[in-house]
Amino acid sequence: MPASTEPATSGSSTIVLFHSVCGLRPAVHAGADRLRAAGHEVIVPDLFDGRTAESVADGIVIKDEIGKDELLRRAVTAAAPYSDRGLVYAGFSFGGSVAQNLALADEKARGLLLLHGTSDIAEGTEVDELPVQLHVADPDPFEPHDWLTAWYLQMRRSGADVEVFRYAGAGHLFTDPGLADYDEEAAESAWKVALGFVADL
Repeated sequence: MPASTEPATSGSSTIVLFHSVCGLRPAVHAGADRLRAAGHEVIVPDLFDGRTAESVADGIVIKDEIGKDELLRRAVTAAAPYSDRGLVYAGFSFGGSVAQNLALADEKARGLLLLHGTSDIAEGTEVDELPVQLHVADPDPFEPHDWLTAWYLQMRRSGADVEVFRYAGAGHLFTDPGLADYDEEAAESAWKVALGFVADL
């Protein structure tokens, strides 16, 4: 949950940060702390009600048990009290797909930061130059090159202003120090660029 309920100050953003399929792990809180240290307000919903996983495979089991519709309902409920501020939506992997769905449906969204994950884009989606930044492993078993190319082109057609950063040899969830995918160099590089992106929104 947010550190406070006060609006973000001038020059900062209110960010809703969604966890990966592995749940609300320490790495998610650490990411939120990086953003807070840069002056942003960060809301960190727990879509899994305290459940976490040590692998993507185990996390998928939790996700499927809860169900896509219920997870989206929880995400919308978490973001709704802050949406009038013009939110920056952000997420890790599965959380990135959640963030994308909410951002593309929110005409007041200020930006979309995706770490490790994307989602389908509905036909006819239109946004007004929404800033979007994606950080993804290269290669990534969950985000293959053909998919990312199609995703990028469709995002551009929808009106988004998209940047994609790829990290050769990194694991899928390379920003989580508690998982086998972790790559310190890639993680620090991604966070440096991501913080700059949010600062410019």
